[in-house]
Amino acid sequence: MKIAVTGTKGQVALALIERARALPDVEVFTLGRPEFDLARPETIWPALASLRPQLVVSAAAYTAVDRAEREPKLAYRINATGAGAVAEAATRLGVPIIHLSTDYVFDGRKQGGYRETDAPAPLNVYGASKLAGEIAVAAANPRHLILRTSWVYSPFGTNFVKTMLRLASARKEIAVVADQRGNPSSALDIAAAVLRAAVATGEGGAYGTYHLAGSGTTSWADFARHVFSSSRARGGAWAEVRDITAAEFPVQALRPLNTQLSTTKFASTFGWTMPHWRQSLDEAVGLIFQDAAG
Repeated sequence: MKIAVTGTKGQVALALIERARALPDVEVFTLGRPEFDLARPETIWPALASLRPQLVVSAAAYTAVDRAEREPKLAYRINATGAGAVAEAATRLGVPIIHLSTDYVFDGRKQGGYRETDAPAPLNVYGASKLAGEIAVAAANPRHLILRTSWVYSPFGTNFVKTMLRLASARKEIAVVADQRGNPSSALDIAAAVLRAAVATGEGGAYGTYHLAGSGTTSWADFARHVFSSSRARGGAWAEVRDITAAEFPVQALRPLNTQLSTTKFASTFGWTMPHWRQSLDEAVGLIFQDAAG
């Protein structure tokens, strides 16, 4: 299967390349700027048409949550208009699309895990632009899988885990928000799930919206504690974590306090359950140390 992935430096795009190495029948090609630019819709069709993939994975996005409050037009151009254009191009090619979305489409007021049937109500521009993207993708391509994920981390790029490790090398104590809860999700696990779902879409599998996130829930503060525990066990940097509230950590964009995602629909449909976040985090930290060692 020939898969085109939007974005060349994103965590999921890089994780897909990594996971596909073990699958001889899968080829992953990434598309990025300047030849492919979600902010310039005229570049989307030519780039995809030249590849002629059998599946498109829409992974690229505007993800700067706070900056989106200052750049709403750009966020919508990339996350909504651009995503819709990618889905339309996939339709013209006659192929399905797997589009990655976010837990930030919810307002966080629910107790317990959000299901796919729960009504979205984003609190910030980023979440609203991603929700608009979901709607655009679904309208442009009936053969779509929309996968909402959360708290994505990996050995690649910039993410919470790598930020914590960097800060720990310079500080003995780090203040981390303790009243926001969610599902940490390894990009490597997301990639493995996407590749599993790709087979189903190629066979005309179940389309629609699904939640895909790491098993188990935690707070950002406890997530950080496990990062440091895993790092310390390998002789790496660590720090004490001081719990604070979201109100004590001023940011431009409001964040939902609860974005726990129920993933039973994906598991029952595709026979795949994401590993527990602690297990996957230990794997990611180990790979980060391995990369650092050369």
